[in-house]
Amino acid sequence: MKRTILLLLAALCGALTAAAQDLIVRTDASKIEAKVIEITPEAVRYKRFSNPDGPTYVLPVAQIHYIRYANGEKEYYTKTIPATPLTPATPAAPETPAAPAAPAVQPVSGGRYVLKQYEIGELYDQNGIRGVICQLSDDRQHGLVVSLDEIYLHWSEFRKPDLRLAGADNRTDGVANMEKVAQYIAANNLSWDDFPAFKWCRDKGEGWYLPAIDELLTIGHNYNGGTRVQNNRQARNKFNDALKDAGGKRMDRLVYYFSSTEMDEKNAYTTHMGIEPPYVIEIPKYNKFLVRAVHRF
Repeated sequence: MKRTILLLLAALCGALTAAAQDLIVRTDASKIEAKVIEITPEAVRYKRFSNPDGPTYVLPVAQIHYIRYANGEKEYYTKTIPATPLTPATPAAPETPAAPAAPAVQPVSGGRYVLKQYEIGELYDQNGIRGVICQLSDDRQHGLVVSLDEIYLHWSEFRKPDLRLAGADNRTDGVANMEKVAQYIAANNLSWDDFPAFKWCRDKGEGWYLPAIDELLTIGHNYNGGTRVQNNRQARNKFNDALKDAGGKRMDRLVYYFSSTEMDEKNAYTTHMGIEPPYVIEIPKYNKFLVRAVHRF
């Protein structure tokens, strides 16, 4: 009897644990146990359920069949798509050549094609986007690139007694912070020159932005080989060599980088690429610190 009660309690605990997590079911039928953080029209941001304090992952909505939330509710996005490899198109006639493969598709043996999978520290140079890959989705087909160059700039130009709060308080999405700054500029008859770090990123072209603090922390995490618990010089050298070989500048491990996330009227959050804590400190926005832009692909 006692054994039966214990088994029932264990089953109940297991059911409660399973119910406390979100389940992302992708179009290829694979499943991700997760804690969904944010959903936008383009992507879903989540943390792995097994590692809630780990990095934030980004998954395009187009790759999601549905999400089953912890309360049992399901939200559907796309129809399921069979997970079969892409094959070259068959010509309609002998003289008609097959359509060329898209840039993100690469050939494998047997005349088949598969979607290219990327690596952290790899140079990405497609569709006018050029940088080093610093963050990847679970399928390693999408992610974030960091600019080849960096610069010392102010976050904003406002000093006492005219300190300003722009509302850029998003910790996970730098694009949202860029939009908040744009709205603040428009509402207060200002210009991008009043926010030099944001302007520098914006001037690189459409899609480039100043990363949020959690995005910067993930970059630092990946730059060091996926962990800061141990010294991984090989991972850092791979990352830096890719930057240097592409004509860029190596990451700096001693100086803090500005994020787009502000703490209050005076300070914004910053982080560095080294392995020694503290990893996040707040610095006055009118000080000059390093800035790197990022772009999604």
